Amino acid sequence: MLNNIGLPGLLLIAVVVLVLFGRGKISSLMGEVGKGITAFKKGVSDGSKEIEEADAAADAKDITPQAEVQTDKDKA
Repeated sequence: MLNNIGLPGLLLIAVVVLVLFGRGKISSLMGEVGKGITAFKKGVSDGSKEIEEADAAADAKDITPQAEVQTDKDKA
């Protein structure tokens, strides 16, 4: 049933939605959708950066010099 909508059908649906909800309501709704998409993209990029930083931290080498540790047996 929905396969044969076409361009005229979509235009008719858009006009009906515009009449029912008004331009201001649709504009604010699209603004919220845009903010949601932006937040999603930011979350995905932050997640990938966090994974890369974790991999880099795991690959980091410890280059601090090892101090000689005296045990109780050495002191006696």
